[in-house]
Amino acid sequence: MRQVIRNERDLEVTPEPSNDDMPDMGMARLDPTASRLKYRLERLMLTPIFRFALRVALPIAVVVGGVSAWFSVENNREAFNLMVADVRAAVESRPEFQVKLMAIDGASEPVAELIRAELPYNFPISSFDVDLSEMQARIGALDPIRSVEVRIRQGGVLQIDVDERKPAVLWRTADGLRLLDEAGVLVGPANSRGDRPDLPVIAGEASEDAVAQALRLWSVSGPIQMRLRGFERIGARRWDVVLDRDQRIMLPEKQPVQALERVIAMAMAPQVDLLARDLTVVDLRLPRRPVIRMTDQATQQMWRIKLIEAGLGTGN
Repeated sequence: MRQVIRNERDLEVTPEPSNDDMPDMGMARLDPTASRLKYRLERLMLTPIFRFALRVALPIAVVVGGVSAWFSVENNREAFNLMVADVRAAVESRPEFQVKLMAIDGASEPVAELIRAELPYNFPISSFDVDLSEMQARIGALDPIRSVEVRIRQGGVLQIDVDERKPAVLWRTADGLRLLDEAGVLVGPANSRGDRPDLPVIAGEASEDAVAQALRLWSVSGPIQMRLRGFERIGARRWDVVLDRDQRIMLPEKQPVQALERVIAMAMAPQVDLLARDLTVVDLRLPRRPVIRMTDQATQQMWRIKLIEAGLGTGN
């Protein structure tokens, strides 16, 4: 052999180091007890409640706390309120939010003027300053208004659609004439009877509560309407038909329309011509026992005729 073994040391094999021969510092790094805190944090991060508190609740609490601390200073609050007021004023004053005019549909000219007087707005005005609910309540409270709808339509127009009450009768009271609709609701004042000759006149106790019945009487009184002065409610129970020449038809409490039709039929019959005679009252309160009250002159004339027929007078 070419290689010569010089001594026994050359025959020794150096052994590989084992885990037991490693230094203590290496053992400390592999010891799991040194990462217990990290382990617990990792376990907490796996908990949904902890993740929510860390990612959501904590930032919100920080922001709310900071904002509260900032608003706790009075100067900061005043500056913020002033900024909000300036922004709001700038937005409300923009042209697209301006109401430029008012349009009223469905109302007569007097009622339209009444509405304009109730809403004294100086246009243009911001739509943010218009309270539509309050405006609708104010207009709806007016006597001639049955119902109303208020809205702001495109183009900056305050649109008011009115359902106006229609006068049906003239109601005579101690304070003058009033206009009522078919339900007896006040529409407004009337200056004189001549302003509405097309409407019947009612008067008397609780006559405004029986407007519907008065209108039915008016509807059948066509042949005598030229002589008709009005309908008077007696005792809040029945009607008297008042004619010219101080004549009066006293209607019953029940079925007054049919009673008036009978009187009109007798008045239109040429052989009877009831209302053309010298009488003051046609009393139909007892339908089976009608009573006619004559004028004093007609009564005296009738007695003179009877005396002449009996041979007791000369007729003078």
